[in-house]
Amino acid sequence: MTLVATLIANPERPAITDAVLAETRRVLATGHQPRILHGEVAAEVLVPGAPESAPALAERLRAALGGEPIDVAVQPAGPHRRKRLLVADMDSTMIGQECIDELADQVGLKPQVAAITERAMRGEVAFEPALRERVALLKGLALAAVDAVIAARITLMPGARTLVGTMKAHGAYTSLVSGGFTLFTGPVAALIGFDEHQANRLVVADGALAGTVEEPIVGRDAKRAALVAHRTRLGLEAAETLAVGDGANDLAMLEAAGLGVAYRAKPAVAAAAHARIEHGDLTGLLYLQGFAASEFVG
Repeated sequence: MTLVATLIANPERPAITDAVLAETRRVLATGHQPRILHGEVAAEVLVPGAPESAPALAERLRAALGGEPIDVAVQPAGPHRRKRLLVADMDSTMIGQECIDELADQVGLKPQVAAITERAMRGEVAFEPALRERVALLKGLALAAVDAVIAARITLMPGARTLVGTMKAHGAYTSLVSGGFTLFTGPVAALIGFDEHQANRLVVADGALAGTVEEPIVGRDAKRAALVAHRTRLGLEAAETLAVGDGANDLAMLEAAGLGVAYRAKPAVAAAAHARIEHGDLTGLLYLQGFAASEFVG
């Protein structure tokens, strides 16, 4: 069996030097030469080993590289490395904000709501009741506030458009699946280029938020179900799927994917995911699939 180790740095802080690559080959005991994916930003090297040894090899390499700002992943170098389905979380994954926190700021409740959001994303409280509690605090907020938040506060994560555009150009289907709200996923999915989106629906009455959300809530189980439904509809194997997220409500989806990536995620999520990106941007998910920067689209 052959594994592939991928090293990823932030494009604004290249760090994969010849010395780093030499140390990587030494630690992984491989005679293979590195393949450069993008200058000192991304590279990969083949490693002999069985799939079950991948997590231990990744940890060994992270420890050896110490404080270097480099993400490390080790995975099988199999035929389904380039995925045909991407299912992505939105808040703090495809965008830099938590939409519900920004809405709460419109009524002066951001600290209170953000604290509940943080606990839910860490898995300290159940997602569904936490969402109902936060939505109730928004009762009476004018619907126009949503457009104002999108225009003034929502920013795309670096690499989001390139990730989706490149995967679509190579035949993948892309879906934005969020525990947030369709009022945000619609515009965000269009901006990034996703094929479709799925999220919770806020109840609106007389041009304002009613303080409730339609049931059932799109939470942890619904996200996993969405990935499985897309996979089944497209006739794909699990190994052909990729999921990315940052919070506890993404864990089941990440576990069900062929490659589940924790993106700048909460500690428990990063520890459980197949791979994690903490330094690189979202183009790191393309490097994990073996794409070189010269193949990027968007």
